[in-house]
Amino acid sequence: MKLRTLFAATTATAAMTIGGAAFADGHTMRIGITQNNVGVDSYQTTYEQAFIAAAEANDAVEVVVLDAGGDVARQIAQMEDLIQQEVDAIIIWPTNGEAVIPAVRKAAQADIPVVVTNSNIAEAGFDFVASFSGPDNITQGSRSAEIMCDRFKALGIENEAQVVQISGQPGYTTAIERAKGFEDRLPEVCPNVTLVETQPGDWNREKSQQVMEAFLVKYDDIDGVYAGDDNMGVGALNAANAAGRTDGITFVGATNFAVGYEAMERGEYWGSIYQSPVDDAEAALKTAIDLLNGEELPFLNYFDTPKITQDNMSEFTKPVF
Repeated sequence: MKLRTLFAATTATAAMTIGGAAFADGHTMRIGITQNNVGVDSYQTTYEQAFIAAAEANDAVEVVVLDAGGDVARQIAQMEDLIQQEVDAIIIWPTNGEAVIPAVRKAAQADIPVVVTNSNIAEAGFDFVASFSGPDNITQGSRSAEIMCDRFKALGIENEAQVVQISGQPGYTTAIERAKGFEDRLPEVCPNVTLVETQPGDWNREKSQQVMEAFLVKYDDIDGVYAGDDNMGVGALNAANAAGRTDGITFVGATNFAVGYEAMERGEYWGSIYQSPVDDAEAALKTAIDLLNGEELPFLNYFDTPKITQDNMSEFTKPVF
C-alpha cells in the first residue's frame, strides 16, 4: 500500500494519505480525521495506529490523518483544510465540545458528513453531526460509581466513606460526561458516601499525582479515589504510595490502561472500565464508511465498555496502551 506524507500549511502538522482502489463511480472514498492530542496518552497513540492499520486494510479507502495536539484553534484550521480538500467524510475527535461546533456546522453545510469519535461535541452541535461513534461516557461513569459502591459495601464502609474525584480536561465532553455519570449514580447506590472534592487532572498522570498530593494534605480521611481514566488514577496511586497512605483507599478509573491493569494485578488498584482504543478506531472508520455507503445508523453509535475489577480481570487481556 502506497503511503505518502503531506503537510497542510494551515495545520502545522503532518497528514498521512493511504491510497486504495476506486469505486464503481470512479473515485476512492476519501476520509479525513482530526484527532484530539495523540501525544497526550497511550490510548490516543494506539487509536491512531489502529485507525491507520484499518484504513490500510481497506483498498477502497484513502485517509488523511491529522492531529490537533490539544489545540482548539489548530483543530478548527484542520477542519477548514479538510473541507477545502473536499474529502467525502470527516471524523473528528473534539479538543473542546463547544468550540468546534462552528467548524462542524461548516462541514455539514458543505455536504460533508461528520462522524464524532470517542468524545461527543456539545448538544448544540448535534444537528450538524451524522453519527457519534464511541463509548457511552455517562454509562462509564455510572459503572465506576457502582464498582466503588460495591467495594465499599464489601468493606462495610458504605455509610461513612469519603471520596475524591480527579476529572479530565475541563470543557472536554468525555470528562464532563464521566464525571456526571459518577456523580449522579453514586448517591443512588451509596447514598451515605460523600464526594468531598473534584479537581481536574487534564488526562495527565503527573498533574493527577500533584492533585492527589494536595488531597492527601487537605483530607485525613480518604476512602476512595475516582479518576476519569487509569492514567490519572495511577498518578493518584503514586501520590498515595509516596505518602504511605495507599492502604484503605479504593482506586477506581474509567478507562483501563496497562498501568491500571498492572496495578490491579499488584492489588493496589481496585477497578475500572474496559475500553479498547482499537475497537474505538475501527468503529469510527466503519461508521464513516457505512454512512458513505448509504446505510442508516443510529446517531449515538456506542460500543460496550464492561466493568473490570480485581475479581474478574482474568477474563480480560491486558490493554496494549
